[in-house]
Amino acid sequence: MANSADLLKELRIDRSAPPPPSRRGLWIALAAAVSVVLLAVLAWRLLSRGEAPVVRTADVAAIGNNAGSSASVLDATGYVVARRMATVSAKITGKVREVLIEEGQQVDAGQVMATLDPIDADAQRDLAASQLGAARSQIAGVEARLREAEANAARLASLSRQQLVSQAQRDQAVAERDALRAQLATAQRNAQVAGAQLRIAEQGVDNTVVRAPFAGVVVAKAAQPGEIVSPLSAGGGFTRTGIGTVVDMDSLEVEVDVGEAFIGRVKPGMPVEATLNAYPDWKIPAEVIAIIPTADRGKATVKVRIALKQRDPRIVPDMGVNVSFLERAAPAAAQTPPRGVRVPAAAIVEREGKDVAFAMDGEDRVELREIEVGRALGDDRQVVSGLSAGDRVVLSPPAGLEDGGEVSPTQDTVSNE
Repeated sequence: MANSADLLKELRIDRSAPPPPSRRGLWIALAAAVSVVLLAVLAWRLLSRGEAPVVRTADVAAIGNNAGSSASVLDATGYVVARRMATVSAKITGKVREVLIEEGQQVDAGQVMATLDPIDADAQRDLAASQLGAARSQIAGVEARLREAEANAARLASLSRQQLVSQAQRDQAVAERDALRAQLATAQRNAQVAGAQLRIAEQGVDNTVVRAPFAGVVVAKAAQPGEIVSPLSAGGGFTRTGIGTVVDMDSLEVEVDVGEAFIGRVKPGMPVEATLNAYPDWKIPAEVIAIIPTADRGKATVKVRIALKQRDPRIVPDMGVNVSFLERAAPAAAQTPPRGVRVPAAAIVEREGKDVAFAMDGEDRVELREIEVGRALGDDRQVVSGLSAGDRVVLSPPAGLEDGGEVSPTQDTVSNE
C-alpha cells in the first residue's frame, strides 16, 4: 500500500514548482540578430556606393568615311574680313546737299551715293564756257583780217613785178600777213586752253556727285545733309572725311593668327572647315589662300588668309570664326574603309605604359580595356581595337580607378557622333 501511495504522489502536479523555460525568446533573439546583419550589409552597400567616384561618360561612335578622310591637323580662331572695303568720300571739299544711302542698302558700281552743293563748281564752269566762247570769237576776227592781208599781199606782189609799187610796200604787206598768221595760231591755242579749262570745270561739277566705286553693301553712313566733307582730315570734328563705307560681300574671307610653332602644318591650298561663332552647327568649306610672310613679334603668330567657298548673307565682316585645317583627302583609288571607332581623347589614359580606357560594364562598374590608338580626329582619337561602337567610356577617369571598380555615372552622357 505504501508503494501505491508513493506512486500516486509522483503523479500529482506540483503547482509550486517553476514553469519550464520557453523557446519564444530564442526565436525573437535569432530574428533580431538576422535583422542587424541585414541592416549592416545594406548600410555597407549604401556607404560603399556613396564613396564611388562620380564620372561623366561618352558613347563610342563608328568612324564614317568623311571623318576618316579629312582629319583636323590644327585648330585656330580668327575673324571674317572684307578684301574690298572703301570709305567713299568726295574728291573736293564742299557742303553735303543730299545723301542717298542707308546702312544695309545694296549699291551698284557708279550709283550716286550723295551730292554736294554745286554753286561754286557751276560758276567755274560758266566762266570757263564764256572764256572758250571769247577765244573762238577772237579766232574768227583774226581769220577775217588774215584773209584780207593775204589778198593784199598777193596784189602788191603782182604790182611789184610790174614795177607799179615799191618793194617796201610789198614787204610791208607780206609782214602784215605773217603777223596775222601768228595771231591766228595764238588765238587757236588760246581756244584750246579755254576748252581744256572748260573740261576741268565740268569735272569739278561732276566731283560734286559722290558715286559708289564698286558694287556692295553700305555698312556705315557717315555724313548728313548740311555737313562739310573733305578728302583731307582738316577742320577737326566739324569736317567729315567720308560719306559712307561700302563692302563688297563677294570679297569676304577669313584671317586667322596661327602660332609660330604650328605654322609648319599649314600649306597654301589646304582644305579648311570654318565655323562661325554665331552659327556653331554650320560647317563652311574653305581653303587656305596664302600665308602672309611676316610674323607678329608681340604675339608670336603668323597671319593666314582663308577663302570661303560658300557665299551666304549670314556671313558678315568682323564675325568670329573657328577654323580647322584638314588633311588633304586621299585619291579615290587609295581610299580604304575606315577602321576602328571614334573615342573622346579624354577617355584615353595610360596605365603601366599602355593606352587603356574604362568601359561601363553594367550600371555602376567599369572594365579596364587595353586599346590601340590611331590618328587624331580633332578633339577625338581613332581607336583601332579594344572598343566597339555603342560602348560607353568614362571621361577623365580618376587615377585610383581600377578594373571592376564602382563608379557613379552622371545623367548627361556625352554624344560622340
